[in-house]
Amino acid sequence: MPVAVLRRAARETLSGLPREFWWLWTSTLVNRLGAFVATFMALYLTLDRGYSASYAGLVASLHGLGGVVSSLGGGVMADRLGRRPTMLLAQTSTAASVALLGFMEHPVAIAGVAFLVGMASNASRPAVQAMMADIVRPEDRIRAFSLNYWAINLGFAVSSMAAGFIAEVSYRAGFLLEAGMTFVCAIVVFLKLPESRPEQTDQGVLRDSGRVGLGTVLRDGRFMSVVGLSFLVALVFQQGAVGLPVAMGAAGFTAADYGTAIAVNGVLIVVLQIPVTRFIEHRDTRRLLVISSVLAGYGFGLTAFAGSVGVFALTVCVWTLAEVVNAPTQTGLVVRLSPTHGRGRYQGMYTLSWALASLVGPVLSGLVIDRFGAEWLWGMCAVVGTVAGAGYAGLMRRLPAEKESSDARQAAAGDGGPARRAVSDGCHADRVSSDGPSRPGRADAAPEPESSSA
Repeated sequence: MPVAVLRRAARETLSGLPREFWWLWTSTLVNRLGAFVATFMALYLTLDRGYSASYAGLVASLHGLGGVVSSLGGGVMADRLGRRPTMLLAQTSTAASVALLGFMEHPVAIAGVAFLVGMASNASRPAVQAMMADIVRPEDRIRAFSLNYWAINLGFAVSSMAAGFIAEVSYRAGFLLEAGMTFVCAIVVFLKLPESRPEQTDQGVLRDSGRVGLGTVLRDGRFMSVVGLSFLVALVFQQGAVGLPVAMGAAGFTAADYGTAIAVNGVLIVVLQIPVTRFIEHRDTRRLLVISSVLAGYGFGLTAFAGSVGVFALTVCVWTLAEVVNAPTQTGLVVRLSPTHGRGRYQGMYTLSWALASLVGPVLSGLVIDRFGAEWLWGMCAVVGTVAGAGYAGLMRRLPAEKESSDARQAAAGDGGPARRAVSDGCHADRVSSDGPSRPGRADAAPEPESSSA
């Protein structure tokens, strides 16, 4: 491919996004570059500290439970306190708790602090996603979410490789290094990111936009259907880190074999995320979600026929392509269904679906493999992916089409509704899209919700 074509593709992919987005993107990348603890926690507990595999699993579950608890709490904080304060509190708390975890000696203390780390590290996710939706124009959100997802995987790929070398020197150094890099993220947020919560106008006056509580989110049947479908898809993707290594080990493959197969996932995401995003950016959301859900299910389903590392790697290629398509598309759908002034809570509920899947997935896959065999697990993945795809197909029929939503936005602007707003940190103001009052047919907002005190 000619260099000029590559340059044009890169320019079209990276241009047009506000400066605040790139600072948020940088914060995400730095955070994931320092994500060492999750990679070597099991090895640290079993090899360095001498604990059992069961205890290491308990600590991992408590870490995940902390994420479940903070998913909704982080969303509420993002709406009430603001995106920026929530991220600052979550990131500084993560830095402190990760550093503390490196010095814990007693097993109860280790488990307790691991729970705190899970709470703190997951609390910032709804705020990050809500801020991204605030500052990026609706037509650019799929691209923005894809770039952010790319940064997450690029950072994790690098940190995973570095974690092994760091662990050989000192496990404690890994804890402290992650704490330091997380604190750097907080500094970036403090210095470079202004508050983006939609209730605040350029003059700092709160708009009377109603209040969205957790009860409002739970009563939103259409959105909760998306959360349920997201949970099913997340259960399928969890098997890459849970069911796949167990099944490969039971089949006589080594840890190195699994490492070779799963490495394909990270490499493909880093290589394909940006070009695939250019392909899917303006395509039908319903079709993308249906195809990606079914592809994920049958990608794991094909694992039942794998008999070599190469075939396992090919199945990883199939469901990784589904992941590349599904992740930004599904996040963009959540934003479409979220009222502007309730994005934090809606994103928190969406984050909860993945956190719950990380808890249920390991238990479910273990039970299925032990009682019925790995082939049943892969068959169930195909069924779950098909059910999720059918669910998206039915749900998306009731959503407004993209063109209709665009026309509604233009009509709203013509009626005098606010179509743009400024996000300012006192030194500059970048013009970004505003959702304004909720109107029927909006692509990026649900109908105006009822008031709630939750």
